[in-house]
Amino acid sequence: MLNKTISSSALKKLIWDRELSALPWWKAWLIKSVRICYVVARDLLDGQLTLRAMSLVYTTLLALVPLLAVSFSVLKGFGVHNQIEPMLLKFLSPLGDRGIEITSRIIGFVDNIKAGVLGTLGLALLIYTVISLIQKIESAFNYTWRVKRSRPFAQRFSDYLSIILIGPVLIFTALGITATLTSTALVQKLVAVELFGSVLQTVSHLLPYLLIITAFTFFYILVPNKKVQLTSALIGGSAAGILWEVTGWGFASFVAKSTKYTAIYSGFAILIMFMLWVYLSWLILLVGANIAYYHQHPESLTPERRSLRLSNRLKEKLSLLVMFMVGQNHYHNRPEWSLEDLAQQLRVPADILEPIIESLENKRILVSTAAEPPTLLPGRPLDTTEIKEVLDAVRTANEVRNANLNDLPAELVVDQVINDLDQAIAKHLRGLTVKEFALAEPSTVNLVSQTSERQKASFDESH
Repeated sequence: MLNKTISSSALKKLIWDRELSALPWWKAWLIKSVRICYVVARDLLDGQLTLRAMSLVYTTLLALVPLLAVSFSVLKGFGVHNQIEPMLLKFLSPLGDRGIEITSRIIGFVDNIKAGVLGTLGLALLIYTVISLIQKIESAFNYTWRVKRSRPFAQRFSDYLSIILIGPVLIFTALGITATLTSTALVQKLVAVELFGSVLQTVSHLLPYLLIITAFTFFYILVPNKKVQLTSALIGGSAAGILWEVTGWGFASFVAKSTKYTAIYSGFAILIMFMLWVYLSWLILLVGANIAYYHQHPESLTPERRSLRLSNRLKEKLSLLVMFMVGQNHYHNRPEWSLEDLAQQLRVPADILEPIIESLENKRILVSTAAEPPTLLPGRPLDTTEIKEVLDAVRTANEVRNANLNDLPAELVVDQVINDLDQAIAKHLRGLTVKEFALAEPSTVNLVSQTSERQKASFDESH
């Protein structure tokens, strides 16, 4: 037991207690990669990723045929609708012969969908089913990225419609360009040269990986309601793309040896294999999103799961830091802060800072713009907003009707202490505005005392 404790302590010191900025780049990259693998494995064992992947399997079963039907209708206008079946076959290739059977049945369902037969209500339900799938995907990605706010309804509708209508066209256009380039006369001549031929053959083998990595990367950039850096999305997409291809090989081997399951489940074996592969695909997609998140937010890489419960002191300091930084940028005509930029500047995860900003917004001390991503502006003049109001915003946040201060039992001694504390804070901070606070020079050691002295002098002059 002692040896195990010592080895665990040594491992923690080796991986978690080292400052990466002081290490060579390759060693820092290696340690950061180990940290990401550790926290992703921890999140998988936690069960939320697997739960959301299972939820997406159920939604996929409901929405797959309508989604393909809508894509089929769009692609038919471009004359490339016949490419849906080969792509579906590629996706279901790990299922072997069962994949071919499932593909033919799904395509048969798609062919049976006709707008005239469905009617207006049926067509509306079909589109709603497709939109609900994309909404469920966005919800899963927002959870991975610790985003609590969904897109506004109008933006959500336009974005979803763009994905449904334009997405298939872009995919098949990319595939068509790739096929055209590989069949040109110049490429054929280069293939005849031994050196270029071996290189192009290697590229052709890597092309499926590149296409799936590209698809995953753009998925990670477009779907979350958050600004995702291209580098982080590419790293997550690369990890997920390679994992997807490797898992496909392993699953194909499993299916080839699963004759016993066919004997047990009979006709249901095909459905079970299909659902299992869809589940693994969604899980891999969410794991890649998790990797992208941790790469973009290294401050979240901690050996233990970070608790989102902050002490009152931390809440108060964060609220003052936020107002200080927003006020400085406001008065010096600098760009507005976004939640993401503030979190990086303060070196705290965005999901920890978000409730603080929500408390300030609820009191109209801050407001969010309609930009993408939203930026923060003063909700009222900062020269009349006192620091005590900022502190009160976070001190009184989340007070609900059934747990309100006034509903607690009245005890004279306790109430007197609370009142004395409130009065002491009010007296000490009286007259100190956010403007004075934000524009204070670093040499100003006791801003509160100076403000009190100015107020006292002003009072004496008036009397």
